Amino acid sequence: MIVAVRVRPGASRTKVGGSYAGPYGPALVVAVSAPAVDGRATEAVIKAVASALGLRPRAVALRTGHTSRDKLLTVEPDTPQVAERLRDLLEL
Repeated sequence: MIVAVRVRPGASRTKVGGSYAGPYGPALVVAVSAPAVDGRATEAVIKAVASALGLRPRAVALRTGHTSRDKLLTVEPDTPQVAERLRDLLEL
């Protein structure tokens, strides 16, 4: 499953939820406290998305957008439970 995300680095706390009309379509908004330096925000996003979907961090990988706020993540496994949780997070 490919998941579009919009990153908000430097937030006061980590939060996953909401939708943003990004270049890849509706994107999941992920706010992380890590700064956008040396890939720290990207690593924090992967951990936050994995946690929000109830997966291990290694189940989520960056596909594109290494230095962009708009990223595409690959999520495995692509199960109905994960898809339903993602829909719920987009509606927050």
